[in-house]
Amino acid sequence: MLMDVNEIREYLPHRYPFLLVDRVLEMEVGKSIHAYKNVSINEPFFNGHFPDIPVMPGVLIVEAMAQAAGILGFKTMNKKPTDGSIYYFVGSDDLRFKRPVVPGDRLELRATVLGEKRGIWKFGCTAHVGEQLACSGIILCADRQRGT
Repeated sequence: MLMDVNEIREYLPHRYPFLLVDRVLEMEVGKSIHAYKNVSINEPFFNGHFPDIPVMPGVLIVEAMAQAAGILGFKTMNKKPTDGSIYYFVGSDDLRFKRPVVPGDRLELRATVLGEKRGIWKFGCTAHVGEQLACSGIILCADRQRGT
């Protein structure tokens, strides 16, 4: 299942400069997703992280993985933010960073559903640049109604 940025915006409430998924290449609803983010020197965070040695902040790599997982979660639940549902990033485990992500990289995002219990979803996530692992970890997201 291919999704462009217009359809992605239907499933994520994030907007510029915080929308960190450019395209979904594959998705098996209820199981897994493969998406990507093109990393450009024009990203606002590069102005300060670091001006002479631009490196994508690790927390934003984790956020990109969480957003990919969020798309998978919303599609799996057959919900959208316009339905009043919000998908909160509530935790992470076993995060590891293996290589820096720099301008010009294409950050490949993958998430696999590991389980769900009482509205808390658990995803195994990775971020790669080419064949190289940049980051991996477990992402926890909670499905809630807006305002709760």
